[in-house]
Amino acid sequence: MMIVTTDQVAGSEITEVKGYVKGSTIQTKHIGRDITAGLKGLVGGEIKGYNEMMTEARKLAVHRMVQEAEAKGANAIVGMRMQTSTVMSNAAEIIAYGTAVIIK
Repeated sequence: MMIVTTDQVAGSEITEVKGYVKGSTIQTKHIGRDITAGLKGLVGGEIKGYNEMMTEARKLAVHRMVQEAEAKGANAIVGMRMQTSTVMSNAAEIIAYGTAVIIK
């Protein structure tokens, strides 16, 4: 599955638009990560536990978006974007979205 952030795929022609697709997940903080984050807040530095959590969340959101595009018969997604928002205390949603298309 080709995924691009642009509205076109260079060297290809969009022959059919299948529509909007998205994938999302909600991740919560782990108590161990919270303790580490608190300590890092005092001394500075990268919070690797959170970084790993968010990397996995992004992968899952994109995977779910691709599944939705495949179910519509698409072979590419154009205009892909990602957003995050706080859903509740200590929980964040990651959403990946774009337009499912067929390219030649």
